[in-house]
Amino acid sequence: MSIDARTKITGLIGYPVEHSLSPAMHNAAFEHLGLNYCYIAMPVKPGELPDAVKGIRALNFHGSNVTVPYKQEVIPLLDEIDDEARFIGAVNTIKNDAGLLKGFNTDGRGFMESLKEAGVDPLGKDVFIVGAGGAARAVGYYLAQKALRLRIFDVDSAKSLPLVRDLKRLNREVMVAEDTAGIRTSDIVINATPLGLKRDDRLPFDTGSLGKDQVVCDLIYWDTPLIRDARDRGCKTVNGLGMLLWQGVFAFQIWTGVVPPVDLMRDILVKGMKG
Repeated sequence: MSIDARTKITGLIGYPVEHSLSPAMHNAAFEHLGLNYCYIAMPVKPGELPDAVKGIRALNFHGSNVTVPYKQEVIPLLDEIDDEARFIGAVNTIKNDAGLLKGFNTDGRGFMESLKEAGVDPLGKDVFIVGAGGAARAVGYYLAQKALRLRIFDVDSAKSLPLVRDLKRLNREVMVAEDTAGIRTSDIVINATPLGLKRDDRLPFDTGSLGKDQVVCDLIYWDTPLIRDARDRGCKTVNGLGMLLWQGVFAFQIWTGVVPPVDLMRDILVKGMKG
């Protein structure tokens, strides 16, 4: 990759970001296509997000991804939000259009594409989501439009109640689950909590009732204890690596208007996971 005075800068703002695989994925795609872009990780400490967003505009960065903990906090700092991101209430992609910063959310689309690749169709299915944070909002936006029934459980009902209220605008059969007992009767079960990020995390729910006719998804992009346990029980499993890939593909297209080399980006992610 050659950097010169015309190179368009993109990157990732969040905290922490040192573990991110996105720079390797995007830079490989830029280089493969001969695009004069580069992607860098930018750790933004708590309290410094307003300055960071101003910096995107002031330094003429072409765009940025946004990751935890800033996907919601960044919204009022932007000039425009597209309809999808507005409904979800979170932004993971910013495009700088001649100083106008517009926010998008590609997480939900990325998740749906990962299901499609895995041969999983949620149309007409009974879906159960554990967790009601930003990730659940992103995937719930799409799942509510396809599922026969969508149940959402969170240990904090203050999160699940407003999410269900919003998603009911898309599907009347969206409801709050009082506990996780309904998992045993669901076709697709999704962990949208951070449980699994740490080695000593407990499982997000009891897996004892899982069966081989169920699909179990985890939005964390490696094989968590949940994914391993569900696989041992004969379930079809989908981890979050495909979602990471495809949200990046869609962000790449927003910035460049070009379809990136998906297989190359996937290979970079897989190598990064092994490394």
